[in-house]
Amino acid sequence: MIARRKRRALARGMTLLEVLVSLGVLAMISLLIYGAFDSMSRGRKGEALRVDRARQGRDAMDRITREVSSAFLSMHNPASQALITRQTVFIATNGQAFDRLDFVSFAHRRLEKESKESDQAEIGYFVVKDPDKEDKMDLVRREQANPDFDPKKGGVVNVLAEDIELFDMRFLDPISGQWLEIWDTTQLTGQLNRLPVEVKVTLVLKPVKNSPPFRFITKFMLPMQQPLSFGIPR
Repeated sequence: MIARRKRRALARGMTLLEVLVSLGVLAMISLLIYGAFDSMSRGRKGEALRVDRARQGRDAMDRITREVSSAFLSMHNPASQALITRQTVFIATNGQAFDRLDFVSFAHRRLEKESKESDQAEIGYFVVKDPDKEDKMDLVRREQANPDFDPKKGGVVNVLAEDIELFDMRFLDPISGQWLEIWDTTQLTGQLNRLPVEVKVTLVLKPVKNSPPFRFITKFMLPMQQPLSFGIPR
């Protein structure tokens, strides 16, 4: 009799209450597992964004350092003013949070075989508002392969660093020994026909995923402070 009751108890299925409790436990376990994987996925995406922002800032600073270090001025112009077709300049203007620099540099890279281009280029760094986002400012780079009379127009503009908070440049004057916020090699009241001995650049990118802002600071020397004038009688 007792054995028969045990067999009946074993053969009896689960009650509805037992099924509901089991489903509830499985749902809770599934929710916990999903939350853990979702948290890991969001953390991985956030870290990827931080790495990408840091890389973008480093690449921008490396490029600015390389190209500004190769800046030059030249006194090699035709004797007749009517034959002069270009001007080598180094003009820096100061803004509240975003500075601008336009200059000529030995930093051009020819991308097409047998193109009629040298290593000279007209380059500019400045900040513009992103047309697709209201509160987003981007640092852009303008390059024109052949320098001309207008140091701030022409060429191709590309984004160098996105969503920035600060772009500041300072220039060490070898004569006064002071760091200046503006520089103009075309004006008698500026720094006529001479370059700074050293440049300091500060670039700050906005934070992502609750991280602190990405701040990059560098200082570098300019090998050529005086204009090129070899072959010109003094």
